[in-house]
Amino acid sequence: MERTLAIVKPDAVEKGFIGEIIKRYETNGLGIVGMKMLRLSREEAEGFYYVHRERPFFKSLVDFMSSGPVVVLALEGDGAIKKNRDLMGATDPAKAEPGTIRKLFAANIERNAVHGSDSKDSAAFEIAYFFNRLEMMR
Repeated sequence: MERTLAIVKPDAVEKGFIGEIIKRYETNGLGIVGMKMLRLSREEAEGFYYVHRERPFFKSLVDFMSSGPVVVLALEGDGAIKKNRDLMGATDPAKAEPGTIRKLFAANIERNAVHGSDSKDSAAFEIAYFFNRLEMMR
């Protein structure tokens, strides 16, 4: 079993899409082993997205991710990272496949509804960023 992190971003939380997004994880073989709602401080968002700190979109990403509540989920399943990436769809919802989370719930490339780990290394870092061992259900 593999684990990955997913985040329901502020835009999707504000629009009331949490349940619909979680349903897609669960009906596609991704079990929830950790979940919480929180509001990231600017510093927490900067720490989480530190790998992008030199990119031109870093400031707007941090501003967005600290603008409202998010739901963070540790997901588990066979091939969880790839499965979640496939469910999310392309970063730009205009280029996302029909039926993907971003095609259905995202407004644009910056307000794209969800985040998902892109590798085993990032999944390990990202899950540990939000959850301690006592908060994980398995």
